Amino acid sequence: MTTDTNRPLIEVRHLCKEFHNSRHDMEVLHDISVNFYQGDVAFIVGPSGAGKSTFLRCLNHLEEATSGEILFEGVNTLDAKVDIDALRQKMGMVFQQFNLFPHLSVMSNLTIGPMKLQGLSKEEAEERAIKLLKRVKLEDRAASYPNQLSGGQKQRIAIARSLCMEPDVMLFDEPTSALDPEMVGEVLEVMRELAQDKMTMIVVTHEMAFAREVANRILFMADKQILEENDPDNFFDHPQNERLRAFLDKMI
Repeated sequence: MTTDTNRPLIEVRHLCKEFHNSRHDMEVLHDISVNFYQGDVAFIVGPSGAGKSTFLRCLNHLEEATSGEILFEGVNTLDAKVDIDALRQKMGMVFQQFNLFPHLSVMSNLTIGPMKLQGLSKEEAEERAIKLLKRVKLEDRAASYPNQLSGGQKQRIAIARSLCMEPDVMLFDEPTSALDPEMVGEVLEVMRELAQDKMTMIVVTHEMAFAREVANRILFMADKQILEENDPDNFFDHPQNERLRAFLDKMI
């Protein structure tokens, strides 16, 4: 089910996450243990409120886990001594709402990270950015600003921006959920090409047909846990968990 039998790229051990407020404590992730390997294209599906996005955000510390361990390339990222900013450079993140800098051009959105965080010259950063703009078929929009782009174009630019940091893994948090239906395909095509190029990807999505086509692993999250994991054919055709069977009956 994985492309590498060596040490996992990401090891999650007994991960728990709670949110606290003045009225009550709420557990959203409970005792999750799972590994992701180099070259994996792992899709996470499940009902709304299952903790899928929170789990993804815990991987790169946009949310802090309450307990457990997250090892990335053998390093426990929950160790207080770990440089979180350096970690995030290796984990590209694509959000639902694009999160582009509205006051910067497309080119500046792509080059600001490599220049400030990786020390690339403007020329080096722009050369990398142009290659990625061609990859997402938007090389003609380098001088445009986000408010001049469609939703699908913004999301493709957001993917290119993450790739500009040359990450070891790409995290996608429902990347098509904010798009009009006619724009979904252009974003999925970019993700399909990344998968074909063996980019390690962890994707939270409701796009079931796309998950079946592209993933090598699918994980089902519900009730704060991962309840089932399998290859796409067995996941959809022979689900074992009753909660998963009920979910698929509603989704397919």
